[in-house]
Amino acid sequence: MSYPDFYNSQKVGTLFTPDANAAISAGNHAEVAPADNDTSKTALLLIDAQVDFIHEDGALSVPGAVEDTRRTIEWIFDNVGTITKIFASLDSHLPTQVFSPSWWIDSAGNHPAPFTVIAHDEVKSGTWKALYQPEWSLEYTERLEENAKKQLMIWPYHTLIGTPGHNITPALYEAITYHSAARQTSVEFIVKGTVPEVEHYSIFEPEVKPADSGDAALNKSLLDDLATYDRIYVAGQAKSHCVLESVTSMMRYFDGRPDVIEKIHVLKDAMSSVANPDIDFDEIAENAFSQFEQHGLKVTTTSES
Repeated sequence: MSYPDFYNSQKVGTLFTPDANAAISAGNHAEVAPADNDTSKTALLLIDAQVDFIHEDGALSVPGAVEDTRRTIEWIFDNVGTITKIFASLDSHLPTQVFSPSWWIDSAGNHPAPFTVIAHDEVKSGTWKALYQPEWSLEYTERLEENAKKQLMIWPYHTLIGTPGHNITPALYEAITYHSAARQTSVEFIVKGTVPEVEHYSIFEPEVKPADSGDAALNKSLLDDLATYDRIYVAGQAKSHCVLESVTSMMRYFDGRPDVIEKIHVLKDAMSSVANPDIDFDEIAENAFSQFEQHGLKVTTTSES
């Protein structure tokens, strides 16, 4: 398969200035029909395909993400004439959030290291103290364990707004731009993760919703928009966290609507899991996707679809 001249597969996972002019020019000459002409509509949902997750030197690098992204880009080129619209989420963080080291200290005044797990009992006992919103932090860890059935994980500072790590990885950005020009349509960027008080793995909803946080409400409009497509393909990072939680939100929202669930196709070779020596995140994700398959979700690959 020949790809556009601007594409260099060896540059995937490297930091460079995307050549938007070349991508647009190539798209204008792609000889495919405008997306508005599609009688069968296909959506591609790209979840957090950002520098900090994909690049090997990214702040929260996911092993395998460079290869995942290369396959995703080439899948876009192979299917440019049938992908109606691309939706791309942007994990968007501030230096101080509930899952950041800066939010917490121990009894000696030390901040937790990345990948520290903070349990509700440890907050209640004073083992960990919140420097910001202590009452909410206590409630949050309790509700997180009850509702999301997980404990608070402290993450490295990543995808901070205004830093290079927040950007869509450049080679993929060029492919998105190429698609937009070729199909005469626009990518829809989805910003999530800016509410300091909560984690926001799913692109549709936070792990726990503060009573006064309207920005963290369930994104029903996006879910309802996706439901109008005939096929929904999902790719991105990380399989074990933001991809899994986003798909979980869709499965929950469309429960009782098998006609929508059967449209969802997870591209398993276009995503990888966070590596952790203490927790097998990939096994957790695999088990969840297997359960979803029993309810109609499709799991496929870029070469099969």
